[in-house]
Amino acid sequence: MGVLQEIASQQDQLDLAAAYIKHLRERIEKLKRLKEEAMRSTEASSSMMERTASVGLTSPVLELRDFGSSIELVLITGLNKNFMLYEVISIFEQEGAEVVSASFSTVGGKIFHTLHAQAKLSRVGVETTRVCQRLQELIKSY
Repeated sequence: MGVLQEIASQQDQLDLAAAYIKHLRERIEKLKRLKEEAMRSTEASSSMMERTASVGLTSPVLELRDFGSSIELVLITGLNKNFMLYEVISIFEQEGAEVVSASFSTVGGKIFHTLHAQAKLSRVGVETTRVCQRLQELIKSY
């Protein structure tokens, strides 16, 4: 009986290892898709930054992209705008999203803010139309 139990145990371990490898492969594929989406988004943001920098900017520009359970915000303001980033983060949080990364860069006389957020509860999601509306109201006040 000991040999049969040992063989069964080894088979169980192999089955678990195979299932884990399958899970890892699925995760890799999902991460590859997310990376591709992010790369396309970054390329679009770069071209938008170049166009905006060359054309000039009189008022803040807001671009919100909905990726299902995640959101990307690109906000372009002038250097003379006393813009409070924490207010944008507060709007995301109040609408059910958690900011996972934020960055900015300065090009010419413009500041390019980029924020990435995810829905706190993926099954509930985030109402991006409401987020966009609230953000537009916020930037109008500056």
